[in-house]
Amino acid sequence: MKSISRVSSNALLQACHTTAGSLTVFLMSDDLSKTPERGARASRPTMQDIARLANVSMPTVSRVLNDSPLVTEETRARVLDVAREQGYVVNRNAQKLRQARTGTVAVMLDFASHRHGAIGDPFIFELLAGVSEALSIRDQELLLSPPGLDDARAFEDFYRARGADGFIILGQGTRDAMLRTMAQRNVPMVVWGAVGKDAGYCAVGSDNIRGGRLAGRYFRERARRRWLFLGDIRHEELRLRYEGLCQEADPAEGITVDFLPIVSMAFTATAQTVSSYLVSGARPDAVFAFSDTAAMAAVGAFREHGLTAPRDYSLVGYNDIPPAAHFTPALTTINQKTDVAGALLVEKLMQQLDGARARSTLLPTEMVIRET
Repeated sequence: MKSISRVSSNALLQACHTTAGSLTVFLMSDDLSKTPERGARASRPTMQDIARLANVSMPTVSRVLNDSPLVTEETRARVLDVAREQGYVVNRNAQKLRQARTGTVAVMLDFASHRHGAIGDPFIFELLAGVSEALSIRDQELLLSPPGLDDARAFEDFYRARGADGFIILGQGTRDAMLRTMAQRNVPMVVWGAVGKDAGYCAVGSDNIRGGRLAGRYFRERARRRWLFLGDIRHEELRLRYEGLCQEADPAEGITVDFLPIVSMAFTATAQTVSSYLVSGARPDAVFAFSDTAAMAAVGAFREHGLTAPRDYSLVGYNDIPPAAHFTPALTTINQKTDVAGALLVEKLMQQLDGARARSTLLPTEMVIRET
């Protein structure tokens, strides 16, 4: 990997802009009278100058200059009037760059799903390491979570401005609607998360329903009857795991499934949520956690109430992170083959950049039985 950096999308927007099927646009002045003296570098007003004079944002200037349909006619006329007044013209030589790549891929972490933007789950960094290695092999630069990309339009603007050739998004979170919009606008991207047939975008992820069913079968084999799922089912991945767990719960056998929302994925917050649940008097004899980190937090909370696994309850985590095998007690968990995930995510994105259609991939999902 050449470099990992955070950059300003505004700075990139000032540099160059493209849209599908249009020319790369550079702003330049043809008014030679603005040159202060012969031999001196010509003064070239920036895109920021046009935005300021037209009282619009720089992304709006970009859309106007690239003939985007997302701009109203009134705004388009105002920006073009300012551009003409300043003597701006389109640099036709920039057409040569139309098909050029930047050699940069933006890798987006799902900070919004983590308290105060802090990601403490080792699983995410395992994925990131795999993506970084795969990009390095292809001599691609990795741009880590550039700021300001909060909605589909911001992602599209960043892409059209050639800030990056495409995006690898590690975690859908609650952004499925935004991702579908990005796909409709032909923004190249691959998502780590739930694989949906009707999503419209390429995703790589595990068989989450199967993962839930494996956990349920494990509990049934151990004659557990009061099951608890830990996780925020607003996330599609976690909803599918919960659904798979419920599919294995047969009321005729006296099995019940309770659900405890974990809004913050932070370790301490998860432990506090589980502890409060136990204070209420609940006593599940089986726990399926959305991640190994959450499972570890649950073990601590149960221990504070005098409950240990596997004596008092069975426990299944998810992800099979390296510490899971060395934790006390060692975690039973679901492995989703993250060792190949990074390479697959990069390969799928490169297929799109080469003009091919990248298909979503469902990775094998396996139970790893340990002490809990």
